[in-house]
Amino acid sequence: MRTKISLATSCWKFTDTTGNLSFVTLPHTWNAKDGQNGGNNYRRGTCTYATTFTVPEFDAATQQVWLQFDGVNSSADVWLNGQSICTHDGGYSTFRIQITDFLETDNQLIVKVDNSTNDHVYPQKADFTFYGGIYRDVTLLIVSRNHIALGHFGDTGVKISPCVKNGTAEVSVSTTIEGEGTVEVELLDASGEQVGKKVGENVTLRLENPHLWNGVKDPYLYTCVVRLLNKGKIEDEVQTKVGIRTFSVDSKKGFFLNGKSYPLHGVSRHQDRKGLGNAITHEMHDEDMALIREMGANTIRLSHYQHDQYFYDLCDKYGMVVWAEIPYISEHLPNGCENTIIQMKELLYQNYNHPSIICWGISNEITISTKDKAGMLANHHELNDLCHKIDPTRLTTLACYAMCSPFNPVAHITDIVSWNLYLGWYVPGLFLNDLWLNLFHWIYPERVLGFSEYGAEGMPNLHSTHPHRGDQTEEYQVKYHEYMLRCFERHKWLWATHVWTMYDFASDARDQGGEPGMNHKGLVTFDRKTRKDSFYLYKAWWSDEKFVHICSKRFIDRIEKKIKIKIYSNQKKVTLYVNGKKFSEQTGEHIFQFCVPLKGKIEVKAIAGECMDTAGFRKVDRFNSSYRLDKNNSSSTNWV
Repeated sequence: MRTKISLATSCWKFTDTTGNLSFVTLPHTWNAKDGQNGGNNYRRGTCTYATTFTVPEFDAATQQVWLQFDGVNSSADVWLNGQSICTHDGGYSTFRIQITDFLETDNQLIVKVDNSTNDHVYPQKADFTFYGGIYRDVTLLIVSRNHIALGHFGDTGVKISPCVKNGTAEVSVSTTIEGEGTVEVELLDASGEQVGKKVGENVTLRLENPHLWNGVKDPYLYTCVVRLLNKGKIEDEVQTKVGIRTFSVDSKKGFFLNGKSYPLHGVSRHQDRKGLGNAITHEMHDEDMALIREMGANTIRLSHYQHDQYFYDLCDKYGMVVWAEIPYISEHLPNGCENTIIQMKELLYQNYNHPSIICWGISNEITISTKDKAGMLANHHELNDLCHKIDPTRLTTLACYAMCSPFNPVAHITDIVSWNLYLGWYVPGLFLNDLWLNLFHWIYPERVLGFSEYGAEGMPNLHSTHPHRGDQTEEYQVKYHEYMLRCFERHKWLWATHVWTMYDFASDARDQGGEPGMNHKGLVTFDRKTRKDSFYLYKAWWSDEKFVHICSKRFIDRIEKKIKIKIYSNQKKVTLYVNGKKFSEQTGEHIFQFCVPLKGKIEVKAIAGECMDTAGFRKVDRFNSSYRLDKNNSSSTNWV
């Protein structure tokens, strides 16, 4: 049976790009804070991690030792006891090396990590910071020499393909082994009861009336246990969660889950955090998922790279429908085609068994600065064909840049397509969103279309009574998103909509909102401590959890004699109290607005059923300048 030993908590000697030596523990990001200074002045180059470990206890005659890295950004050169044992290009996927024959009594492990600019490893140009470091776990795996395969693109060696027809599920299980032995496959229901068992490296288990994985309402999971036996003894075992479901898309009716209409509304997510970069813990992944669930989303676009396996597991567990993608982004690198193929293979093989994933994203905004158009199109066709060959059960998709024409051939390669449109933010005219959607649907009525990105910067400290495009205020952000939610109600045929983005994230090339090196389109701040008003707007639309929220409560100082108080709630009636007295009551849906006289200081209270929220405002003679962004830092220009 397997033994796992984490090296993450070991003391690692870290040598940075300037030669400075320090001691760190993993996970670690070396430029977690640099990018927040703006202007591309964050550290890129080669840094070195070194540690020592005593050879683990194992039987060299019957066992092997493997070294596993869950994420090293972006290229790794691994040395053990003075020998180069592995190189890996791609900062977001798992890779392993069989190290049994390199081990000594005392071992020195050195990992040279490179996030420098080059022409062949993606990403190289994008609206997010390219962190460097060993930012996920590093483990030693001790296994029998006869084991379920570890050497195939970082996957588990087990490939599970459920298929449902006429109320019956056929669960095909393909197992790759390294060595010898007999494979035994057992399927357990959620209570641990056996519902199927067979012997063989390629078997199919049949289930009558299976319990389906049904999104956020009922994300039911079976467990597949695969064992490798020799002379009746278990030599290795892999357990995998299994979700049985069907899905489909329709250009006129949207997304369907298990044969029923299931409109997909959700968010995009970057994994980084303030002060930590990508080096985040499982508890932080849990918090991210809890916030997304609180808001009522049912789909997540995991942009723009492969995320931690732990988070895909959370998506399976909580019923999130997932778009998974590789960082083939913003430009086509003629020397990078091989890297896109490798990263796609790793994404597919390592994540094939996750029921939450329904589509593979091939690229994002690839037409922004691509000169080699023929090479780019050929690369897309190769990736699309690769996805269908490895995984014929899922769809392919990509996200087009706002300025990419609907007629561009890149938009018609994948099974479905989505657009990154910021109409009403980077260009004036919120109405253009409706116009664009209607035009595309009229020209291509059979093309399945979605919204992969839409959003506006929103700073919780910036406010305006008369918000306008580009002011970066919390009030304009909600104005924008209020329009978009109503726009989507007018276009129910979209296959999915994904807000850009759930959380603020680091983007070294930006200098906006008075905080350089950041993209502030998140519904929640970078540190996850502040839910912006837009978060509660979506909660009012999507969530069944009863709540009421008073907007602009950080906009305390007001110069008007009367102020508009906006309230979000998923309840049908809201009552407003001013200084303890009932002021007014409204019935409605999602958004409630009251006009309240302001003299001196007032305390307001909103009640909706059992829910309550409070806020305070005060009359001032002059506008509080801290609510306004300095005009020299008020650009809303995109990062490109």
